[in-house]
Amino acid sequence: MFFVRQGPLWFRLTTGVLVLWALVGCFMCLQQVRLGADAVGHATAYDRALYAALPAWYEPLFAIAVLTGLVGSVLLFMRRATARPFLIASLVATTAQFAWLFASTDIIAHKGAGETLVFPLLIAAIAVFTIWLVGHARLKGWAV
Repeated sequence: MFFVRQGPLWFRLTTGVLVLWALVGCFMCLQQVRLGADAVGHATAYDRALYAALPAWYEPLFAIAVLTGLVGSVLLFMRRATARPFLIASLVATTAQFAWLFASTDIIAHKGAGETLVFPLLIAAIAVFTIWLVGHARLKGWAV
């Protein structure tokens, strides 16, 4: 019975990794606020111009995305089904952030799809997986 209530080892390890992933996202957000265009390493003139052109709401939306993702991941790690709305909010904020970036700038034309799309797609896939995992955990009785 303890196994069913706690969930299997793969679930506990996966949710632990998801918390670490969310912490990395929070760190990256802080780095972007602190360092600007240099947050991801050596910034080109294009990177600096792009960062300077970000709307005022862009960084707060980034903070909302990573903080709701962190809260949701911690709640899922704690086996709480209440993680779902936080994770959905994180996915919505992340989608809005990247949608603006790709629709309003020439980043893909300038840097190429391979360099600019892979990581955002990975972030979205992990977010969708995490939302699915909450539902799966509820069905299995691992999250209440």
